This record gives sequence, C-alpha cells and structure tokens, in this order.
Amino acid sequence: MRKKKVIVAMSGGVDSSVSAWILKKKYDVEGLFMKNWEDDDKKNFCSSKKDIEDVKNVCNIIKIPFHKINFSIEYWEKVFIKFLNELKKGNTPNPDILCNKEIKFNVFLNFSIKKLKADFIATGHYAKLVYINKKIFLKKSIDKKKDQSYFLYTLKKKQLKKILFPIGNMKKEKVRLIAKKLKMPTANKKDSTGICFIGPKNFQKFLKKYISVKNGKIFTISGKFIGKHNGLHNYTLGQRRKIGNIIKNNVINNSPIYVIKKNIKKNILIVSKGFNNPYLMSKGMIINKVNFLVKININQYFFCSVKIRHQKKVFNCLIKLKSNNILIVIFEHPISSITPGQSAVFYIYNICLGGGIVLKKIPLIKIY
Repeated sequence: MRKKKVIVAMSGGVDSSVSAWILKKKYDVEGLFMKNWEDDDKKNFCSSKKDIEDVKNVCNIIKIPFHKINFSIEYWEKVFIKFLNELKKGNTPNPDILCNKEIKFNVFLNFSIKKLKADFIATGHYAKLVYINKKIFLKKSIDKKKDQSYFLYTLKKKQLKKILFPIGNMKKEKVRLIAKKLKMPTANKKDSTGICFIGPKNFQKFLKKYISVKNGKIFTISGKFIGKHNGLHNYTLGQRRKIGNIIKNNVINNSPIYVIKKNIKKNILIVSKGFNNPYLMSKGMIINKVNFLVKININQYFFCSVKIRHQKKVFNCLIKLKSNNILIVIFEHPISSITPGQSAVFYIYNICLGGGIVLKKIPLIKIY
C-alpha cells in the first residue's frame, strides 16, 4: 500500500521543520513554502528570501521535495483588507486567526489536496487533534506556554480531518533539541511574533501607508482635556503605552493611565487611571461570527471557560445563544479591557469548543 501523502506548510521556522521530519517516518512528505506578502521590507524584519533558503536546506537535510507558492494576492484580499477595515471601525482584529481561516486552512489546504494530490496537510502549530467515539476534537498542546489552539477555533470539522499537528505532544525545548541534532538551520531561529512584515515597534508607521491619520483629542473620564491622539486605529482598550503626545509620562497624579473608550464618531480617546478601574471592567460581552467545533446546548446557559487573548489565562463564564450566531457571555468575575474585534475562544478543560469575535462588551459602569 502507498503511504499517505502530506504537504507540510514550512515557514522557515523550527516548528514546521521538525514537523516535516516527524511525519516522514510514517508518510510521504513534501514541504511547501507560502509567500503571503510582497517584499517591501528593507530592514529584513520579514525576509522571505532567507526563509525560503532555510526551508530548502531543511528539505535537503530530511530528503523531501520542496515547493513554493505565492498567495500574496489571496492574503491581501482575504486577510489584510479585512484587517484594515476592522481597524478603521475602531476594532482590534487578530490577523493571525484570519490568516489561519482564509489562507493556511483554506487556500493552502485546497491547493495541496487538489493540485498536489495530498491526503493531509500539516503545520507546526502547537495543538492536538484527538478522536473520541469516532468524533474529532481540537485540544490544547502539551506545551501550555506555546499552545496555539486559540488561533484555530475558526476551523470546520471537515478541515480538521485533513490536518495533522505533529508537535502537539511535544515541548518547545524538545523541538529545538531535535532540530539541533539534525543540524537544521532553523534550530536556533527566533519565534515569529505578530505580523512579521510590519517589524518591531513600527506598527503605527506601517499603517500610515494604508490608513490616513486623523488626529483628535484625549479626555479623562471627568471630561478634562489632557492631550491629542494620532489616530484612533492606533489604540486599543486597556492600552497604557503611547497614549498621547502631550501627556507627560502617561500619568495623571503620578498614576498610569489607560485607554477606556474610543468614540469613533467624535474622534475622541477617553482615558482613566488604573488597569482595574471600574470603567475598564466588563461583566460580560456579546459575541458574533461564532464557530463551534463541539455540539453543546447553548439554548440554555452553558458553563465553560473563555480565553480572550493568546497566552492569557482563561476565565470562567456562562454562555447562551442570544439569536442566530450571536452569543451572550457572562463572566464569573469582572474582566478588564474587553475589546471589540478580539477573538473569544471557549474551552472545557483542554478541549477547544470554538469561539467568535467580540462585538461589544457589557460594561460594569457605562460611559456616556
């Protein structure tokens, strides 16, 4: 019998490199590098040339075929434009989740199966897929610090059945150790964070190319004018750093200040003291664009936990279907800095139930 064929999405990082090596023991493996952004990076924050060379070298080391494909147009249309539109609305979207949904597990998956005749695709995500009573479930990885199930909640069950996550049962340290033993060029490569082509600390400068800056005023909750902002899309609720260009050291009466509201219509930023101040706290939130991976009864209140940001702890909550594809979420205890546009992902123990997008928060105290 022929071995099942797997196409591994190889980014030029250590995780996908080791994933390909692991799978070769059991499958017919080929590596594929996806270029998702046209190079305009002169400072090498996101050098696709270097990544391609690393992928080629890894493929040579483990003796598998190498492919490359340009999905830049698809990324621009399906991810980046949507990302910009959400920022303009005042939301805080997560492009990594959108990229997984639209590119890695849609465009790449279909290309691999239809064009390259693959049986499965694989990525270097830290997540697990398990079968219980012949039903597939997405679970957190063994390495809780690196777990990436949060970024995968948008997938459908029919997609999960075509995906492999080879390093979901491994710690990051072991992955790097394997790469070092195999003398892979990716062994000591730093993990990519955020949108790589933007580069560190250049987010606002990068966005100026695509979103015109509309300066506005910053007020305290009491209505005191204290400075000017440089475009509401550059701020998110709960943000402390870079609040304004007039507020000295970002303090009011020697206390750190935080963004607590963005008034898009009036182009006003409202701030207040303290991360846990009542104006920043929420007792719940409304979720839309919901995708569930597990069948649960949400017509009645259902108890589970929720994660609102990657690498943040989970919070106990109750969820209930409010209307078609709209969920109401009530927290066990108030939570700070719930931000529209973020993804909320639900869990029971280590099993990912699914998630959705924060439409709005249910404030502890309303701001008028």
